Amino acid sequence: QTLDISINKTALAKEEKTNVYIVGGFVRDLFLSRGQEKDIDFVVEGSGIVFAEKFDKTMKEAGRLLTFPDFDTARYLFLDENNKTLLELEFAGARTEKYDKNSRKPKVQSTSLEQDLSRRDFTVNAMALDVRNYEQIRNYELNKNDIIDPFGGQKDLKDGILRTPLDPNITFFDDPLRMLRAARFAAQLQ
Repeated sequence: QTLDISINKTALAKEEKTNVYIVGGFVRDLFLSRGQEKDIDFVVEGSGIVFAEKFDKTMKEAGRLLTFPDFDTARYLFLDENNKTLLELEFAGARTEKYDKNSRKPKVQSTSLEQDLSRRDFTVNAMALDVRNYEQIRNYELNKNDIIDPFGGQKDLKDGILRTPLDPNITFFDDPLRMLRAARFAAQLQ
């Protein structure tokens, strides 16, 4: 099922002439040759919600679409007969987030892929892969040069380093829970 879904994403991205990238943990785990296909995040250069709505139509509404307009994000859930999530896809428009010191709710603006990656928690999660390269991904024949990696996440994985793409004071101020994620990733990824 994951393969069929991915082929539909790839075809839709080409048809819509929209740049869509797989980002985050899926790319990290692919680099580490670890399977992780239950939760896949995508960045869309354009509207994440608009792309997800078109994806829903392409999939003949086989899943459940949830939208979060304040963040231009949509979650697409494939559920079993007991409403247990089998696969979760998240589509987000490439964005920057600016936090006010008196609020946890960021101001969101559209941006480039690289700017979007810069706001990620760690360099190992700030890598992307164009969905049009899915055949190589599916067969784990990925050329490491196919990974978009402006902050050196591949090297940090190889060296066993957790580092933030931006100044750590900014990264951890924006989301203090990232400090706990650092401890989890240190243990999980060694």
